[in-house]
Amino acid sequence: MPKMKTRKSAAKRFKITSTGKIIRRNTGKGHLMMKKSPGRKRRLAVESSVATGEKQKVRRMIPYAG
Repeated sequence: MPKMKTRKSAAKRFKITSTGKIIRRNTGKGHLMMKKSPGRKRRLAVESSVATGEKQKVRRMIPYAG
């Protein structure tokens, strides 16, 4: 059976922690930052975990991560 291919776009967006959680960046921090409040920008800077329903999809996209 051939090797499974990693989806490179997903590999760049998601990281798997040592405990097995999948971490992602928050959306909305790419541009137009001047109109956003400092508190909102701080909240967006913190990484968050992937929703439970999406974890299996992400695992399939990056089969060899972690």
